[in-house]
Amino acid sequence: MTWVQTLAVVLHVLLAAGIIGLVLLQRGKGADAGAGFGAGASGTVFGARGSGSFLSRSTAILATLFFLTSLGLSYLFSQGTAPTSVVDRVQPQQTVPAPAGPPEGLLPSVPAAPPAAPATEPAPATQSVPAPATDPAAGSQ
Repeated sequence: MTWVQTLAVVLHVLLAAGIIGLVLLQRGKGADAGAGFGAGASGTVFGARGSGSFLSRSTAILATLFFLTSLGLSYLFSQGTAPTSVVDRVQPQQTVPAPAGPPEGLLPSVPAAPPAAPATEPAPATQSVPAPATDPAAGSQ
């Protein structure tokens, strides 16, 4: 931001604060209702008649200056060379080739299972059941 833009923004904020202060100082039309309850001297800060015209003119002058600084700020800030679109601001990203394996840290590390070892124990011996003995004498009866 240039010094002219900074000066214009500071002046704009001061004018806004001045307008707020002047509006808060002015009496509204409904303020006369308080005079019946003992607040009759509240309108004599700037005199009996002069307060309305002085505050009204000051507010009008500050409001005119506020609108002029608004127009000036819009002109000053429109002179920049900023990109006109969000798409113009985005820089294209270069693609990175994917790694061959899974990335580290994403998958839990599981140790590889050892290869199956050949059986070194002898196979259990099968017991053969002997055939019942036949008695030659028993079979002839």
